[in-house]
Amino acid sequence: MKRRKFIKTTSMATTILGFPTIVPASVFGKNAPSNKINIGQIGCGRIAREHDLPGTWQHDVARIVAVSDVDSKRMREGKELVEKYYTEKMGTPYLNVKQYGDYHEMLADKDIDAVIISTPDHWHSQPAMEAALAGKHIYLQKPTSLTIKEGRQLVEVVNKTGVVLQLGTQQRSSEQFRIAAELVRNGRIGKLHTVRIGLPGDPSGPEAPAMPIPSNLNFDMWLGSTPEVPYTEIGVHPQHDYSRPGWLRLENYGAGMITGWGQHHFDSAAWGMDTELTGPRFIEAVAEFPRSGLWNVHGDFMVKAEYDNGITMFTSGGYPNGIRYEGSEGWVWVSRGSYTASASDPVAQGNNAKALDASDPKILQSVIGPGEIHLYQSEEHHGNWLDCIQSGKEPLSPAEIGHRACSVCLVSHVAMKVGRKLEWDPKAERFVNDDEANSHLSRPQRAPYGTDYVKI
Repeated sequence: MKRRKFIKTTSMATTILGFPTIVPASVFGKNAPSNKINIGQIGCGRIAREHDLPGTWQHDVARIVAVSDVDSKRMREGKELVEKYYTEKMGTPYLNVKQYGDYHEMLADKDIDAVIISTPDHWHSQPAMEAALAGKHIYLQKPTSLTIKEGRQLVEVVNKTGVVLQLGTQQRSSEQFRIAAELVRNGRIGKLHTVRIGLPGDPSGPEAPAMPIPSNLNFDMWLGSTPEVPYTEIGVHPQHDYSRPGWLRLENYGAGMITGWGQHHFDSAAWGMDTELTGPRFIEAVAEFPRSGLWNVHGDFMVKAEYDNGITMFTSGGYPNGIRYEGSEGWVWVSRGSYTASASDPVAQGNNAKALDASDPKILQSVIGPGEIHLYQSEEHHGNWLDCIQSGKEPLSPAEIGHRACSVCLVSHVAMKVGRKLEWDPKAERFVNDDEANSHLSRPQRAPYGTDYVKI
């Protein structure tokens, strides 16, 4: 796949992107404007500010040139954040970051090569599809989609257009998760039979009366394809800070921690289970849901998933947050340790949080030989995406693998809702002989928003 044609000349860049007329060569050197990947940021909230922007701008090949948000205050503060970073890095205010209240206008900007999508979960698949159709490379926050149908639609568009899409399942770029998966795949714990994943639920919340819509928020567009509901601040995002937003606890916009964090762990577990391109055969779950208050996603839960290769995977908040692979000759444990992507990540804190452990220390000391399975290695997830834009290679977390990991989240959620054991056909991506369960594979979409209304 050929790399998109970037800005033709430095002089064109100075006119379009707001550079000073004269820029000292020492400022850029080998990283001249013509060699940069021009990136637009869609969504300027917590995860963008704390994770995606810093993760991207640390790489010299990247240049954040535009921001977009339906909240004009957040968009302005996103612009200020990016400009402040580059000013401090270069020692001169050299870039005027563009603002787009509607991301579609950003996608129409031919001088933008790629976009980062850090929006609420219900605004993942649609802008990613539209970005691909516009020829933009994409870094997409997880979960991939809210429904199986949306996820498959996105994969088909990405495959059709050939853009580089990287899912934000950055655990794959953390060394310990790759090491754990390699040890398991190469038989260091014998035959793998059980995987236990620790994943917390969310608490219930207070009642929340309707409030006036802030003048800086395009609430209709924020709702997007979801039903019209009255505005309340704790159901959207805070207006005065960037703490954890309330939409994460509303099923209109996500499914709770099963999708919010589940895709990270299900994706990593699939790496070790060798199930990246398939899914479970049987799935069953129990879960508690709030009986009052605004927030309505699952609380405490347990999911059991059975795979055709004989592995059974259990997921529950009753386990420590991480992944435990259990085999016939031992076990391997892996977690993020004390690392956090954002301040509200539910991970163990402190120096005693183990990122990698095993039933026998010799397992961790084992060397993977040249004739054994070596998994894709990446030092940093955003950097891997940028490298692949330049090289045309497949990224570490491509669309199909991301969709399959998200599908485990989504079928687990369906099992929570229907309350019985379900048979899943990973190839057909449907439940077997269960119309009620299959009714959850898509959602009604409020026109003109939604993946069903994207012109392909």
